[in-house]
Formats: sequence, C-alpha cells, structure tokens
Amino acid sequence: MATLEKNPPVHKIQNGRVQASIWEQTSEKGKFLSVTFKIGYQQQSEWKNGHSYQAHELDALIDTAIDAKEWMRQHRLSKAKAA
Repeated sequence: MATLEKNPPVHKIQNGRVQASIWEQTSEKGKFLSVTFKIGYQQQSEWKNGHSYQAHELDALIDTAIDAKEWMRQHRLSKAKAA
C-alpha cells in the first residue's frame, strides 16, 4: 500500500487541536476514501503532532470523526450523482 503522504489530502477538518485528513486512495477495486487523525501539542516551544488522546480530548476526536464521516458520505454521494 502506498504511503498517504505522496498526495495531499482531499479535505481537512479541524476541531480545536484535533485534525482529520481525508485521503482518496486507489486499489485494484477502484478509488476509496480513508481518514487519519492527529492532535497538535506543544513540547517546549515546538509544535508536534500526536496520535494518542487523553480522556478530555475524546469529545473533540469524536466530533471530528463524525464530521469526517459526514463529509465522506457527501463526497461519495456527489461522485455517484456525477456518474
């Protein structure tokens, strides 16, 4: 499987420090969407990205996942209508 970083995401959703990146990928069966999540945090004076969430960050992660799911659903429907 190719790495996700070769092409930019087709869409990003930001909710506080939590970000969803939606990717369009291609397999033998055709194109599909996938999503990755990251959270920004500051270590000393440098901003970094992590993939672990503390309990108080889960609401933002859930909200971002719901928004990503809805965007992916709309994107899939708009592609089906165009075909």
